[in-house]
Amino acid sequence: MKIVILDAYCCNPGDLNWDGLEQLGEVTVYERTKSHQVIERCHEADVLIVNKVDIGEEEMAQLPKLRFITVLGTGYNSIDIAAAQRHGIIVSNAPNYSTDSVAQTVFAHLLNVANRTQHYVLQNREGEWSRRSDYCFWNTPLIELSGKTMGIVGLGNIGMRVAQIANAFGMNVMAVTSKQQSDLPHGIMKAEMDKMLQTSDIVSLHCPLTKETERIIRKETLSRMKRGAILINTGRGPLVDETDVEEALQSGHLSAYCADVMCQEPPQKDHPLLKNPHAYVTPHIAWATREARDRLISLTIDNVRAFSEGKPQNVVS
Repeated sequence: MKIVILDAYCCNPGDLNWDGLEQLGEVTVYERTKSHQVIERCHEADVLIVNKVDIGEEEMAQLPKLRFITVLGTGYNSIDIAAAQRHGIIVSNAPNYSTDSVAQTVFAHLLNVANRTQHYVLQNREGEWSRRSDYCFWNTPLIELSGKTMGIVGLGNIGMRVAQIANAFGMNVMAVTSKQQSDLPHGIMKAEMDKMLQTSDIVSLHCPLTKETERIIRKETLSRMKRGAILINTGRGPLVDETDVEEALQSGHLSAYCADVMCQEPPQKDHPLLKNPHAYVTPHIAWATREARDRLISLTIDNVRAFSEGKPQNVVS
């Protein structure tokens, strides 16, 4: 079995290994692959392992040996699932590998906004505290999370973990979810989108990117949010209209936008959100703890093994 990894670098820049995979077949690893290189590199492949490389009808039609694609991640919007079904190609993903790491990033962002930790560290480096007459100083609002309402859009593994942590902080949680209220644990209230937007002090996005959820946060929905609310996006960049979000920050309707994802990655260096003092953007690192990446590789190897044994798992096609 010939196995090709098209974009291995971000998952494994050299601190982990693919040893378990090499026991299952002949493995070729590419750190990065451009779209025009896919056919050449994969023409003999039985199995493809991809992260962000797009694999669609055009590619599948020219890869007659291809029988299995496993995504190095949970999201699989880079794969044309309908085309895979037409060509008899099974597609799997790696669910739940980064749940704790992403939830941790949500609260790293939220606590940074609430306590302005980074701001005061930088102020101290510039000697601001040392110049003061009092034993303490602050020049920004500081927020206590207990008693605030967090609205969560999407209550999968990550959304549920975020809700649990929010409850531990003493926050009220409202969730936009397909689950029934009777199936939700104590401390989570099911809500319609409008009600959640109108009520929440913080809104955190954890839904998959689909045609229905693309730009779910835009001028219209932003206008329904409480003035001064905080918006967090660790899901997918296109869940929001970035121009509308930037305008909401400029007007003060949003007090902060915390994001680990953007519509274009990497973004242009002059992107307005990278310059806005109320936007806190990290470079798609929520999933990238060593622990999460190690789980991701293990899950991916398990997917390939299961396919080779005729019992594919985590199938999304």
